[in-house]
Amino acid sequence: MHRLPRYSSSILSVALIASPGVYIWHTAGQQTNTKTTNVMTVGPTFQTLFAVPMTCDGCVKDISEALYKLKGISKVEANLQDQLVSVEGTVAPSAIVQAIQATGRDAILRGTGASNSAAVSILESYHLLGRKPIPAGPSDAVDEGARNVRGLARMVQVAPSLTLVDLTLRGISPGTYRATIREYGDLKDGASSTGPIWASKTPGSKPRGLLGTVQVGKDGRGSAFLDSPFQVWEVIGHAMVVSKQDESDGKPLKNDEDTVVGVIARSAGVWDNDKTVCSCTGKTLWEEREEEVKKGML
Repeated sequence: MHRLPRYSSSILSVALIASPGVYIWHTAGQQTNTKTTNVMTVGPTFQTLFAVPMTCDGCVKDISEALYKLKGISKVEANLQDQLVSVEGTVAPSAIVQAIQATGRDAILRGTGASNSAAVSILESYHLLGRKPIPAGPSDAVDEGARNVRGLARMVQVAPSLTLVDLTLRGISPGTYRATIREYGDLKDGASSTGPIWASKTPGSKPRGLLGTVQVGKDGRGSAFLDSPFQVWEVIGHAMVVSKQDESDGKPLKNDEDTVVGVIARSAGVWDNDKTVCSCTGKTLWEEREEEVKKGML
């Protein structure tokens, strides 16, 4: 590796050229005049990979410096040729995306953790289910018009029995919400058909599906970085629900405006997903992102 000149004496970091167009940034001792930002961090370190539009070494510098301001980032590697940024640390992927966007660039999460260790759930509100006409189209589009995307949960397994959950919500009323994994993945009747909270292996013990709480502010947005003792494969196909509802009466959940639900599905690990154009739609990943943003997914 060849060492590059330091960009700034106030930020004691060093860029190492691993191969042409690939820059690995490490902190080199105590930083001065640079404050770290406290963000959501949990548990052991893990790797995340992001697609980021970059045109020059200056882009690498700006992004790397912005990420190292987040407490919990241990390594940043940028590849100009492939337009990818790899990050290692304990910071929630959603916080990393926000930090990159703050530099004036966009970012798309391309993978998290090792192969078969990541999952995702798109959280939707079903409160209009049965009230709106069913749109014409394929069977998997049934009642799509009656659903509104209100959040996203990303999961990554970082230890044999520890999974981190990066949860973001938007467009719901302020308050305290409880995140849970349910026994079933049946969304035929929205949250009402997902069954009780995923039970413990040991009778009488705390249900395994209790993830934790998230606070939603007056702007209708909330986020939480939670950890739970399960393996990703165990929850694939189950539903995830985030709701204010009190379930102490044992009755099924209702589909109100502040209850969101989605099925947990596998997602790509780091380096598992190298597509830049969708084979189904022919759209680039950036065109797909624009549609996701309009739907409220990101």
